[in-house]
Amino acid sequence: MARSFTREQFYKLVWSKPLTHLAKEFYISDVALHKICRKHDIPNPPLGWWAKKEAGKPVEQTPLPKAKAGTAREIIIANADLSKEAATLSAVREQARVQASSGDGADDGPQHPIITRTLAALRKAKDPEKGLVSVAEPGLIHCTVAPASIDRIAVGLPRIVRAMALQGFQLVEAGGRVRFASEVESLGFSITETVKREAHVLTPSERKEQEAYEKRRERARRRPWDDSWEMPPRFQEWDYRPTGQLAIELEQVWGDVRPRSTFRDGKTQRFETFASDVAVAAAVLAAAKIENRLRQEAKERKRQEERDRRDQGLRAEHIQERRIAAFGTILTELEKLDRMRQLVAALNSQLASSETARVANFVTWANDRLTELEAAISASTLEEKFEEARLFGDDDDYKFVSPPYYGY
Repeated sequence: MARSFTREQFYKLVWSKPLTHLAKEFYISDVALHKICRKHDIPNPPLGWWAKKEAGKPVEQTPLPKAKAGTAREIIIANADLSKEAATLSAVREQARVQASSGDGADDGPQHPIITRTLAALRKAKDPEKGLVSVAEPGLIHCTVAPASIDRIAVGLPRIVRAMALQGFQLVEAGGRVRFASEVESLGFSITETVKREAHVLTPSERKEQEAYEKRRERARRRPWDDSWEMPPRFQEWDYRPTGQLAIELEQVWGDVRPRSTFRDGKTQRFETFASDVAVAAAVLAAAKIENRLRQEAKERKRQEERDRRDQGLRAEHIQERRIAAFGTILTELEKLDRMRQLVAALNSQLASSETARVANFVTWANDRLTELEAAISASTLEEKFEEARLFGDDDDYKFVSPPYYGY
Protein backbone atom coordinates (compact mmCIF):
# COMPACT_ATOMS: atom_id res chain seq x y z
CA MET A 1 0.00 0.00 0.00
CA ALA A 2 1.02 3.65 -0.34
CA ARG A 3 3.31 5.14 2.30
CA SER A 4 2.62 8.55 3.78
CA PHE A 5 5.14 11.06 5.16
CA THR A 6 5.09 14.60 6.43
CA ARG A 7 7.52 17.00 4.74
CA GLU A 8 9.71 16.87 7.84
CA GLN A 9 9.74 13.06 7.88
CA PHE A 10 10.56 12.85 4.19
CA TYR A 11 13.28 15.49 4.56
CA LYS A 12 14.95 13.43 7.30
CA LEU A 13 14.62 10.28 5.20
CA VAL A 14 16.25 11.95 2.17
CA TRP A 15 19.23 13.05 4.27
CA SER A 16 19.53 9.68 6.02
CA LYS A 17 20.79 7.71 3.01
CA PRO A 18 21.71 8.25 -0.66
CA LEU A 19 18.75 8.75 -2.98
CA THR A 20 19.84 5.77 -5.08
CA HIS A 21 19.42 3.53 -2.02
CA LEU A 22 16.15 5.15 -1.03
CA ALA A 23 14.82 4.80 -4.58
CA LYS A 24 15.43 1.04 -4.47
CA GLU A 25 13.41 0.80 -1.26
CA PHE A 26 10.50 2.55 -2.94
CA TYR A 27 10.96 0.63 -6.24
CA ILE A 28 11.24 3.90 -8.10
CA SER A 29 14.04 5.53 -10.08
CA ASP A 30 16.28 8.09 -8.42
CA VAL A 31 15.25 10.52 -11.17
CA ALA A 32 11.61 10.20 -10.07
CA LEU A 33 12.66 10.60 -6.45
CA HIS A 34 14.46 13.84 -7.35
CA LYS A 35 11.25 15.04 -9.03
CA ILE A 36 9.26 14.31 -5.88
CA CYS A 37 11.75 16.30 -3.81
CA ARG A 38 11.54 19.28 -6.16
CA LYS A 39 7.75 19.02 -6.25
CA HIS A 40 7.58 19.39 -2.47
CA ASP A 41 10.52 21.81 -2.16
CA ILE A 42 12.63 19.35 -0.18
CA PRO A 43 16.41 19.86 -0.59
CA ASN A 44 18.55 16.77 -1.03
CA PRO A 45 22.27 16.16 -0.72
CA PRO A 46 24.26 17.50 -3.70
CA LEU A 47 26.53 15.35 -5.84
CA GLY A 48 29.54 14.08 -3.86
CA TRP A 49 27.98 14.93 -0.47
CA TRP A 50 27.85 11.32 0.71
CA ALA A 51 31.39 10.58 -0.49
CA LYS A 52 32.69 13.53 1.53
CA LYS A 53 30.76 12.42 4.59
CA GLU A 54 32.11 8.87 4.37
CA ALA A 55 35.62 10.27 3.99
CA GLY A 56 35.17 12.20 7.24
CA LYS A 57 35.19 15.60 5.58
CA PRO A 58 32.94 18.36 6.90
CA VAL A 59 29.56 18.59 5.12
CA GLU A 60 26.60 20.89 5.52
CA GLN A 61 22.96 19.86 5.49
CA THR A 62 20.63 22.25 3.68
CA PRO A 63 17.81 23.18 6.05
CA LEU A 64 14.21 22.43 5.12
CA PRO A 65 12.51 25.63 3.91
CA LYS A 66 9.06 26.56 5.05
CA ALA A 67 6.23 25.04 3.04
CA LYS A 68 4.89 27.35 0.36
CA ALA A 69 1.21 28.18 0.17
CA GLY A 70 -0.74 25.31 -1.37
CA THR A 71 1.95 22.72 -0.62
CA ALA A 72 0.52 19.30 0.23
CA ARG A 73 0.48 18.48 3.92
CA GLU A 74 1.73 14.96 3.26
CA ILE A 75 3.89 13.18 0.74
CA ILE A 76 2.54 9.93 -0.65
CA ILE A 77 4.73 7.27 -2.20
CA ALA A 78 2.25 5.10 -4.06
CA ASN A 79 2.70 1.37 -4.08
CA ALA A 80 4.90 -0.14 -6.79
CA ASP A 81 3.69 -2.81 -9.18
CA LEU A 82 6.43 -5.39 -9.69
CA SER A 83 4.61 -7.33 -12.38
CA LYS A 84 6.02 -7.38 -15.90
CA GLU A 85 4.82 -4.54 -18.11
CA ALA A 86 5.93 -2.66 -21.20
CA ALA A 87 8.55 0.05 -20.86
CA THR A 88 6.05 2.70 -21.95
CA LEU A 89 3.64 1.70 -19.19
CA SER A 90 6.46 1.60 -16.64
CA ALA A 91 7.31 5.19 -17.57
CA VAL A 92 3.66 6.19 -17.19
CA ARG A 93 3.47 4.47 -13.81
CA GLU A 94 6.56 6.24 -12.54
CA GLN A 95 5.30 9.65 -13.64
CA ALA A 96 1.93 8.88 -12.05
CA ARG A 97 3.66 8.04 -8.77
CA VAL A 98 5.39 11.42 -8.89
CA GLN A 99 2.00 13.09 -9.41
CA ALA A 100 0.47 10.99 -6.62
CA SER A 101 3.05 12.23 -4.13
CA SER A 102 0.81 15.25 -3.46
CA GLY A 103 -1.63 12.95 -1.66
CA ASP A 104 -5.38 12.91 -2.04
CA GLY A 105 -5.92 16.48 -0.80
CA ALA A 106 -7.66 17.83 2.25
CA ASP A 107 -10.76 16.12 3.60
CA ASP A 108 -12.72 19.36 3.71
CA GLY A 109 -14.52 21.06 0.86
CA PRO A 110 -17.82 20.35 -0.88
CA GLN A 111 -18.60 16.79 -1.81
CA HIS A 112 -18.94 15.89 -5.47
CA PRO A 113 -22.63 15.94 -6.47
CA ILE A 114 -22.42 12.50 -8.07
CA ILE A 115 -21.10 11.07 -4.79
CA THR A 116 -23.85 12.85 -2.85
CA ARG A 117 -26.55 11.39 -5.10
CA THR A 118 -25.04 7.91 -4.97
CA LEU A 119 -24.81 7.86 -1.16
CA ALA A 120 -28.39 9.11 -0.85
CA ALA A 121 -29.61 6.37 -3.21
CA LEU A 122 -27.69 3.70 -1.29
CA ARG A 123 -29.18 4.80 2.02
CA LYS A 124 -32.68 4.72 0.54
CA ALA A 125 -32.24 1.31 -1.12
CA LYS A 126 -34.33 -1.47 0.40
CA ASP A 127 -34.73 -5.22 0.15
CA PRO A 128 -31.05 -6.14 0.20
CA GLU A 129 -30.14 -9.26 -1.76
CA LYS A 130 -27.65 -11.48 0.03
CA GLY A 131 -27.28 -8.67 2.56
CA LEU A 132 -26.23 -6.13 -0.10
CA VAL A 133 -27.99 -3.11 -1.55
CA SER A 134 -27.27 -1.98 -5.08
CA VAL A 135 -27.60 1.17 -7.19
CA ALA A 136 -26.94 1.21 -10.92
CA GLU A 137 -29.19 3.97 -12.23
CA PRO A 138 -27.89 6.48 -14.80
CA GLY A 139 -25.93 9.26 -13.15
CA LEU A 140 -25.01 7.15 -10.11
CA ILE A 141 -21.87 5.22 -9.31
CA HIS A 142 -22.46 1.51 -9.63
CA CYS A 143 -22.31 0.17 -6.09
CA THR A 144 -23.26 -3.15 -4.50
CA VAL A 145 -22.48 -3.04 -0.78
CA ALA A 146 -23.92 -3.76 2.65
CA PRO A 147 -25.77 -0.90 4.37
CA ALA A 148 -23.14 -0.96 7.12
CA SER A 149 -20.40 -0.12 4.57
CA ILE A 150 -22.01 3.03 3.16
CA ASP A 151 -20.27 5.29 5.70
CA ARG A 152 -16.91 3.84 4.65
CA ILE A 153 -17.67 4.67 1.03
CA ALA A 154 -18.54 8.21 2.10
CA VAL A 155 -15.01 8.53 3.49
CA GLY A 156 -12.97 6.68 0.86
CA LEU A 157 -14.67 7.69 -2.37
CA PRO A 158 -13.99 11.45 -2.10
CA ARG A 159 -10.33 10.64 -1.44
CA ILE A 160 -10.21 8.52 -4.57
CA VAL A 161 -11.79 11.34 -6.58
CA ARG A 162 -9.20 13.83 -5.29
CA ALA A 163 -6.33 11.42 -5.98
CA MET A 164 -7.67 10.83 -9.49
CA ALA A 165 -7.72 14.60 -10.07
CA LEU A 166 -3.94 14.65 -9.55
CA GLN A 167 -3.68 12.26 -12.51
CA GLY A 168 -5.91 14.45 -14.68
CA PHE A 169 -9.17 12.51 -14.20
CA GLN A 170 -12.53 13.98 -13.30
CA LEU A 171 -15.65 12.19 -12.11
CA VAL A 172 -18.20 12.66 -14.90
CA GLU A 173 -21.38 11.18 -16.30
CA ALA A 174 -21.15 10.04 -19.91
CA GLY A 175 -23.93 8.19 -21.69
CA GLY A 176 -25.71 7.48 -18.42
CA ARG A 177 -22.63 5.85 -16.89
CA VAL A 178 -20.40 7.51 -14.29
CA ARG A 179 -16.74 7.34 -15.31
CA PHE A 180 -13.34 8.83 -14.55
CA ALA A 181 -12.43 10.85 -17.63
CA SER A 182 -9.28 12.70 -18.70
CA GLU A 183 -8.72 14.78 -21.82
CA VAL A 184 -7.74 11.70 -23.80
CA GLU A 185 -9.35 8.66 -22.17
CA SER A 186 -12.01 7.51 -19.72
CA LEU A 187 -12.45 4.52 -17.42
CA GLY A 188 -15.58 2.95 -16.02
CA PHE A 189 -15.57 1.65 -12.46
CA SER A 190 -17.75 0.13 -9.76
CA ILE A 191 -17.63 -0.46 -6.01
CA THR A 192 -18.49 -3.87 -4.62
CA GLU A 193 -18.44 -5.83 -1.39
CA THR A 194 -17.81 -9.55 -1.09
CA VAL A 195 -20.15 -11.92 0.69
CA LYS A 196 -19.41 -15.16 2.46
CA ARG A 197 -21.62 -18.17 1.75
CA GLU A 198 -22.38 -20.45 4.67
CA ALA A 199 -24.67 -23.42 5.12
CA HIS A 200 -28.06 -22.14 6.28
CA VAL A 201 -28.77 -22.48 9.98
CA LEU A 202 -32.46 -22.86 10.78
CA THR A 203 -33.98 -19.94 12.58
CA PRO A 204 -36.09 -20.61 15.72
CA SER A 205 -39.30 -20.26 13.72
CA GLU A 206 -37.99 -22.54 10.95
CA ARG A 207 -36.84 -25.11 13.51
CA LYS A 208 -40.29 -25.01 15.12
CA GLU A 209 -41.92 -25.53 11.72
CA GLN A 210 -39.61 -28.47 10.98
CA GLU A 211 -40.35 -30.13 14.33
CA ALA A 212 -44.12 -29.72 13.84
CA TYR A 213 -43.86 -31.35 10.42
CA GLU A 214 -41.90 -34.31 11.83
CA LYS A 215 -44.52 -34.83 14.56
CA ARG A 216 -47.34 -34.87 12.01
CA ARG A 217 -45.40 -37.30 9.86
CA GLU A 218 -44.82 -39.61 12.87
CA ARG A 219 -48.52 -39.59 13.73
CA ALA A 220 -49.37 -40.46 10.13
CA ARG A 221 -47.08 -43.50 10.29
CA ARG A 222 -49.01 -44.87 13.27
CA ARG A 223 -52.30 -44.72 11.34
CA PRO A 224 -52.03 -47.17 8.43
CA TRP A 225 -55.45 -46.14 7.15
CA ASP A 226 -54.31 -42.52 6.78
CA ASP A 227 -53.06 -42.12 3.23
CA SER A 228 -52.68 -38.35 3.37
CA TRP A 229 -49.34 -36.94 2.26
CA GLU A 230 -47.74 -33.65 3.13
CA MET A 231 -44.87 -31.85 1.42
CA PRO A 232 -41.99 -31.27 3.88
CA PRO A 233 -41.15 -27.63 4.56
CA ARG A 234 -38.36 -26.20 2.40
CA PHE A 235 -35.83 -23.71 3.68
CA GLN A 236 -33.02 -21.83 1.95
CA GLU A 237 -29.84 -23.82 1.51
CA TRP A 238 -27.31 -21.06 2.07
CA ASP A 239 -26.88 -17.96 4.18
CA TYR A 240 -24.96 -15.01 2.74
CA ARG A 241 -23.07 -12.72 5.05
CA PRO A 242 -21.43 -9.48 3.87
CA THR A 243 -17.74 -9.52 4.80
CA GLY A 244 -17.20 -5.76 4.95
CA GLN A 245 -14.43 -6.21 2.35
CA LEU A 246 -14.86 -3.37 -0.12
CA ALA A 247 -13.30 -3.19 -3.56
CA ILE A 248 -13.12 -0.69 -6.38
CA GLU A 249 -12.97 -2.31 -9.79
CA LEU A 250 -11.65 -0.15 -12.62
CA GLU A 251 -12.38 -0.98 -16.22
CA GLN A 252 -10.13 -3.83 -17.32
CA VAL A 253 -7.80 -3.46 -20.28
CA TRP A 254 -7.17 -6.63 -22.24
CA GLY A 255 -3.88 -7.35 -23.93
CA ASP A 256 -0.64 -9.27 -23.59
CA VAL A 257 -0.15 -7.60 -20.20
CA ARG A 258 -3.17 -6.61 -18.13
CA PRO A 259 -2.43 -3.86 -15.61
CA ARG A 260 -3.99 -4.25 -12.19
CA SER A 261 -7.55 -2.94 -12.14
CA THR A 262 -9.05 -4.15 -8.84
CA PHE A 263 -8.21 -2.91 -5.35
CA ARG A 264 -9.71 -4.74 -2.41
CA ASP A 265 -9.56 -4.40 1.35
CA GLY A 266 -6.71 -6.43 2.80
CA LYS A 267 -4.62 -6.78 5.92
CA THR A 268 -2.70 -3.56 5.29
CA GLN A 269 -4.69 -1.66 2.67
CA ARG A 270 -8.20 -0.34 3.21
CA PHE A 271 -10.74 1.30 0.95
CA GLU A 272 -10.27 4.53 2.85
CA THR A 273 -6.50 4.57 2.30
CA PHE A 274 -5.66 3.15 -1.14
CA ALA A 275 -6.78 6.21 -3.13
CA SER A 276 -3.28 7.02 -4.45
CA ASP A 277 -2.67 3.45 -5.58
CA VAL A 278 -6.01 3.41 -7.41
CA ALA A 279 -5.23 6.71 -9.14
CA VAL A 280 -1.79 5.50 -10.28
CA ALA A 281 -3.38 2.31 -11.61
CA ALA A 282 -5.96 4.40 -13.48
CA ALA A 283 -3.21 6.39 -15.20
CA VAL A 284 -1.53 3.15 -16.31
CA LEU A 285 -4.82 1.57 -17.41
CA ALA A 286 -5.69 4.65 -19.47
CA ALA A 287 -2.25 4.56 -21.13
CA ALA A 288 -2.66 0.83 -21.82
CA LYS A 289 -6.12 1.46 -23.25
CA ILE A 290 -4.72 4.12 -25.57
CA GLU A 291 -1.85 1.83 -26.60
CA ASN A 292 -4.29 -0.97 -27.36
CA ARG A 293 -6.47 1.35 -29.40
CA LEU A 294 -3.49 2.68 -31.39
CA ARG A 295 -2.23 -0.87 -31.89
CA GLN A 296 -5.66 -1.95 -33.11
CA GLU A 297 -5.91 1.05 -35.41
CA ALA A 298 -2.46 0.27 -36.85
CA LYS A 299 -3.48 -3.34 -37.32
CA GLU A 300 -6.68 -2.28 -39.05
CA ARG A 301 -4.73 0.11 -41.29
CA LYS A 302 -2.42 -2.73 -42.26
CA ARG A 303 -5.41 -4.97 -42.98
CA GLN A 304 -6.94 -2.21 -45.09
CA GLU A 305 -3.71 -1.72 -47.02
CA GLU A 306 -3.52 -5.46 -47.70
CA ARG A 307 -7.17 -5.44 -48.73
CA ASP A 308 -6.57 -2.46 -51.03
CA ARG A 309 -3.54 -4.15 -52.63
CA ARG A 310 -5.51 -7.32 -53.22
CA ASP A 311 -8.51 -5.40 -54.60
CA GLN A 312 -6.24 -3.34 -56.84
CA GLY A 313 -4.95 -6.52 -58.47
CA LEU A 314 -8.41 -8.06 -58.77
CA ARG A 315 -9.82 -4.80 -60.17
CA ALA A 316 -7.04 -4.70 -62.78
CA GLU A 317 -7.89 -8.28 -63.78
CA HIS A 318 -11.58 -7.40 -63.99
CA ILE A 319 -10.85 -4.39 -66.23
CA GLN A 320 -8.53 -6.38 -68.47
CA GLU A 321 -11.10 -9.15 -68.91
CA ARG A 322 -13.80 -6.64 -69.91
CA ARG A 323 -11.48 -4.90 -72.39
CA ILE A 324 -10.36 -8.16 -73.94
CA ALA A 325 -13.99 -9.28 -74.29
CA ALA A 326 -14.91 -5.99 -76.02
CA PHE A 327 -11.87 -6.20 -78.28
CA GLY A 328 -12.80 -9.76 -79.21
CA THR A 329 -16.29 -8.63 -80.17
CA ILE A 330 -14.86 -5.91 -82.44
CA LEU A 331 -12.46 -8.38 -84.10
CA THR A 332 -15.34 -10.76 -84.74
CA GLU A 333 -17.29 -7.96 -86.41
CA LEU A 334 -14.22 -7.09 -88.55
CA GLU A 335 -13.83 -10.70 -89.63
CA LYS A 336 -17.50 -10.74 -90.63
CA LEU A 337 -17.00 -7.53 -92.57
CA ASP A 338 -13.96 -8.88 -94.45
CA ARG A 339 -15.71 -12.15 -95.38
CA MET A 340 -18.78 -10.27 -96.55
CA ARG A 341 -16.66 -7.95 -98.73
CA GLN A 342 -14.95 -10.95 -100.30
CA LEU A 343 -18.30 -12.61 -100.96
CA VAL A 344 -19.85 -9.49 -102.48
CA ALA A 345 -16.80 -8.94 -104.73
CA ALA A 346 -16.95 -12.53 -105.96
CA LEU A 347 -20.68 -12.35 -106.66
CA ASN A 348 -20.43 -9.01 -108.48
CA SER A 349 -18.20 -10.65 -111.09
CA GLN A 350 -20.94 -13.25 -111.75
CA LEU A 351 -23.98 -10.96 -112.14
CA ALA A 352 -23.91 -10.89 -116.04
CA SER A 353 -26.97 -13.12 -116.68
CA SER A 354 -30.60 -12.36 -115.84
CA GLU A 355 -30.93 -15.74 -114.19
CA THR A 356 -29.19 -14.33 -111.10
CA ALA A 357 -31.88 -11.85 -110.04
CA ARG A 358 -32.12 -13.19 -106.53
CA VAL A 359 -28.35 -13.08 -106.17
CA ALA A 360 -28.45 -9.48 -107.36
CA ASN A 361 -30.98 -8.69 -104.69
CA PHE A 362 -28.76 -10.42 -102.13
CA VAL A 363 -25.74 -8.39 -103.22
CA THR A 364 -27.78 -5.19 -102.87
CA TRP A 365 -28.84 -6.25 -99.36
CA ALA A 366 -25.25 -7.27 -98.53
CA ASN A 367 -23.93 -3.90 -99.58
CA ASP A 368 -26.44 -2.22 -97.27
CA ARG A 369 -25.36 -4.57 -94.54
CA LEU A 370 -21.71 -3.74 -95.21
CA THR A 371 -22.52 -0.08 -94.79
CA GLU A 372 -24.19 -0.82 -91.44
CA LEU A 373 -21.28 -2.94 -90.21
CA GLU A 374 -18.75 -0.34 -91.25
CA ALA A 375 -20.72 2.31 -89.40
CA ALA A 376 -20.90 0.01 -86.33
CA ILE A 377 -17.14 -0.04 -86.00
CA SER A 378 -16.50 3.59 -86.75
CA ALA A 379 -14.82 5.77 -84.10
CA SER A 380 -18.01 7.68 -83.23
CA THR A 381 -20.11 4.51 -82.89
CA LEU A 382 -17.48 2.74 -80.82
CA GLU A 383 -17.29 5.79 -78.55
CA GLU A 384 -21.04 5.50 -77.88
CA LYS A 385 -20.76 1.76 -77.21
CA PHE A 386 -17.80 2.21 -74.87
CA GLU A 387 -19.67 4.97 -73.04
CA GLU A 388 -22.71 2.75 -72.59
CA ALA A 389 -20.66 -0.28 -71.51
CA ARG A 390 -18.39 1.90 -69.34
CA LEU A 391 -15.21 0.75 -71.04
CA PHE A 392 -11.83 2.37 -71.63
CA GLY A 393 -12.49 5.19 -69.16
CA ASP A 394 -12.34 6.04 -65.47
CA ASP A 395 -15.30 3.70 -64.85
CA ASP A 396 -13.62 0.64 -66.35
CA ASP A 397 -14.17 -1.24 -63.07
CA TYR A 398 -17.94 -1.24 -63.60
CA LYS A 399 -19.63 -4.10 -61.69
CA PHE A 400 -16.43 -4.98 -59.87
CA VAL A 401 -17.31 -6.46 -56.46
CA SER A 402 -14.66 -6.88 -53.81
CA PRO A 403 -14.82 -10.46 -52.51
CA PRO A 404 -14.76 -11.17 -48.74
CA TYR A 405 -11.40 -10.60 -47.07
CA TYR A 406 -10.27 -13.18 -44.52
CA GLY A 407 -6.88 -11.75 -43.65
CA TYR A 408 -5.86 -11.49 -39.98
